[in-house]
Amino acid sequence: MSDERRGYVYGLLAYTMWGFFPIYFKLLQPSPPLEILAHRVVWSVVFVALLLTVMRNWRFLGRLVRTPRLLGGVTLAAVLIGVNWGTYIYGVNSSRVVETALGYFITPLLVVILGVTVLGERLRPLQWAAVGVGALAVAVLTIDYGRLPYIALTLAASFGCYGLIKKRMSLPPAEGLFVESAVLMLPALAYLTWLNLSGGAEFGHVSVTHTVLMLVAGVLTAIPLLLFAGAANRVPLVGLGILQYLAPILQLAVGLLIYHEPMPPARLAGFGLVWLALLIFTADGIRSARAAARTRAAAAVAAAA
Repeated sequence: MSDERRGYVYGLLAYTMWGFFPIYFKLLQPSPPLEILAHRVVWSVVFVALLLTVMRNWRFLGRLVRTPRLLGGVTLAAVLIGVNWGTYIYGVNSSRVVETALGYFITPLLVVILGVTVLGERLRPLQWAAVGVGALAVAVLTIDYGRLPYIALTLAASFGCYGLIKKRMSLPPAEGLFVESAVLMLPALAYLTWLNLSGGAEFGHVSVTHTVLMLVAGVLTAIPLLLFAGAANRVPLVGLGILQYLAPILQLAVGLLIYHEPMPPARLAGFGLVWLALLIFTADGIRSARAAARTRAAAAVAAAA
């Protein structure tokens, strides 16, 4: 198997796991979203710490401590991913799986907007068209829901900003997950301590299956992230961009086919507009990548002549 093909396998596995996450989080009920989030943080730290110990890779902590700017960036990234995780768990366990899927569908469009507003990037005409269609989709869905689709928008905004910060920090995935989870661990432990003292904790009081499922939260958080890292190092950016739609497609299918969430005509029209925006965005990305490849090939031929 070629390295690139192996990368696609890693990517498919990662996005498939993320796509079926709603089923896993549903199984963690009756634990409330904050208890699930706190356990996810704690067991992520434990699992990744074991992983880093086996890999004998703790040197990155020295660089982190010596670089206040990097430490500040990691702290902000931790807050953003905490908001993202918490919102996702809340959305799934309040029977809004379809809206969580919408959040990850519109994330690429929001990342483009961040590129313009934060990084000062210039958009191509088709990218502007995709953003415009995406904005129209949000308007249609707002009318359908009778409110802003705040779960979807929070997921897209938090993950888009998180990705922007992570891009600037360049921390490897395991190390990044450990530090971000470690930042959140103290408030998570404080909350779990209070929950247990107040008698409101579900962990350890529901069933053996429920307890085991809570314990494996760290493993299930880290594995798809590491698989994604393996894919990102082997798969072309265009291929990775197309793979990213697999997770929300699966989440949408889970919401509709397994949990039978409603999809009235107006909501379907809103999703249709989102898919149209993504089709425009993806087609433009493929066209741009091919044009860049032809330019590089022509430059290489000219240099060799």
